[in-house]
Amino acid sequence: MSDAPHRVEELRAEIRLYDHHYYILDAPLIDDAGYDELWRELERLETEHPDLVTVDSPTQRVGAPVSELFSPVQHLRPLFSLDNAVSTDELEAWEQRMERMLGRSPEGYVCEPKVDGLAVVLTYREGVLEVAATRGSGEVGEDITANLRTLSSVPLRLLGDAPSLLEVRGEVYMTLDGFDELNRSRREAEQPTFANARNAAAGSVRQKDPTVTASRALEIWVYQAGVLEGGPSLRRHWEVLDYLQSLGLRVNPGSIPAPGLGEVKAYVKKMLDEHHRLPYQTDGVVVKVDSLADQDELGATARAPRWAVAYKFPPEERVTTLRGIQINIGRTGAATPFAVLEPVFVGGANVGMATLHNEDQVHQKDVRVGDRVVVRRAGDVIPEVVGPVLTPGKDRAPPWEMPKECPFCESPIERPEGEAVARCTRGLTCPSRLREWLFHFSSRGGMDIEGLGYKTVDMLLRDGTIKGPADVFFLGPEHFEERQGWKDKSIQNLLEGIDAARRRPLWRLLVALGIRHVGPGGARLITARYRSMDRIAAATEEDLAAIDGIGETIAGSVTEWMDDPDNRELLARLGEGRVSLADPEPAEEIPQTLSGLTLVVTGGLESMNRDGVQNAITARGGRAVSSVSSKTSALVAGASPGASKLAKAEQIGTPILTEEQFLSLLEQGPGGILPDRV
Repeated sequence: MSDAPHRVEELRAEIRLYDHHYYILDAPLIDDAGYDELWRELERLETEHPDLVTVDSPTQRVGAPVSELFSPVQHLRPLFSLDNAVSTDELEAWEQRMERMLGRSPEGYVCEPKVDGLAVVLTYREGVLEVAATRGSGEVGEDITANLRTLSSVPLRLLGDAPSLLEVRGEVYMTLDGFDELNRSRREAEQPTFANARNAAAGSVRQKDPTVTASRALEIWVYQAGVLEGGPSLRRHWEVLDYLQSLGLRVNPGSIPAPGLGEVKAYVKKMLDEHHRLPYQTDGVVVKVDSLADQDELGATARAPRWAVAYKFPPEERVTTLRGIQINIGRTGAATPFAVLEPVFVGGANVGMATLHNEDQVHQKDVRVGDRVVVRRAGDVIPEVVGPVLTPGKDRAPPWEMPKECPFCESPIERPEGEAVARCTRGLTCPSRLREWLFHFSSRGGMDIEGLGYKTVDMLLRDGTIKGPADVFFLGPEHFEERQGWKDKSIQNLLEGIDAARRRPLWRLLVALGIRHVGPGGARLITARYRSMDRIAAATEEDLAAIDGIGETIAGSVTEWMDDPDNRELLARLGEGRVSLADPEPAEEIPQTLSGLTLVVTGGLESMNRDGVQNAITARGGRAVSSVSSKTSALVAGASPGASKLAKAEQIGTPILTEEQFLSLLEQGPGGILPDRV
């Protein structure tokens, strides 16, 4: 007991400070996960020591103070916070608490994506928007009516037979594409960037000038009716969502009804696996009891309803200390800075290093050794440093500068005029460049040699067994038999992988060679026109640039690479290693049914694998690209398509084809399948 009063006061002071920066200044000092840990600790201590609970404790009120920048708005009903769950065990404990109160299980649930934005309240009288407000303290918010009227997804008048009074709760968010574009433009204007899409949304909504709000990529999802008068009699939350949607309000299509906790758990798992593909930022799932009668009977604590819980995903942003900044040298010589961090658990993994992208990004973000920094890791994405969390008045280290010499070969590092990247000048004799090139050469995106990863590459480079990519195809059992950890089966598997690589399509070899600016798409287009390395080497820059989708930059890079005597020697040695340097000629000429078309394929197709799809498109004169844009002729949607690509296609009016329509397009071209504008 002796330390509890002191720790409780410490926690309250910290939480008050973080609340002020988060809600009032829109400048968080701590990540959500760290804040939640402090909150849980305070709740635990107050539960264990009820005599320490005071009326001014953060746990005894719903939200934060209201800013003086906007007029106050009294909500018709208080808005509560949500209790959190971070495991299925906690979901089960939540259900058990409700079962004890109800004497039975609740009558079903509704699951909704937990959108990470700014909570707002819209009030409609006789179907007309009267006022829009922030959540604020939960009882009093800020008047942001003029700003939210600029959002096209906020109806100014409801559709159909509107109720006499409707107070609806929702979340204003910024699309991820819009967030990236906003930060890009702010960097160009030398303005501070936003740390995440949530902060950007909050900052955009709480503007004195509504035209600023109107210029940002903001949308809204509504998720609950706080007050409903003069409308239909509804019994379930799912019916409420249907009704709100019928009025023209935007309800998240990712929400589902769930009969029991088993279906809730399955939805949580599905969202955990797929939420990175959504076009907006989410940090969990909100689970609500479906029956409104059950909700009324369960009621609420002083802070949160008992009938709802927020299942929080593992934190994707955390704050930690930047211990140092070092550089890595890639296969093209690019010097890429990376952060050495105080290890932190983020995005489901312990992270000790994170990318800083390039020299300009380090300066624009102004991160320095010793700073507390925000680190982001979403899914399998490489961890990155978002920016610093600065404490006013605290001394900082000097700004970071790019080293003058390569740390691996001591050659000068230079930044060519007009380029964003500094490079090691030594060439592929730099140990780091050679290592990265060999790994790229054998990777799935290149020659796809199973078993030839960094560990094996490092081992073979260390003792001089290989000195370049062609040497891989001269390896035999004798190069591995005496090595520790190498058994007959592992040797056989690697050699079989190398043998399979000898027969890869020509475009894979072109990518594996590491020619600057040449990716899979460009390589497919070039090899579809020139079916052998000899023909590619003989083609002029003008010939290559004339291929639709190639252009001068790629053409110049290819001809420059082919003109280098060392590279010609490499191709000859690859040929000696029995690597295929030409694709077989087609049995008959393939009709160019897709000439001039650009296609994006998402999800799996039953009739062919991903390589087959790409080959089918390029062989018929089309272009296969990875992202939807205004130049995309059509999106082909197979099984389990990417939600963000579908949403983007629907937003800009790109035709969406089934697999059957795609096969017809391959056969007969766009006539009767795609609109005339294509």
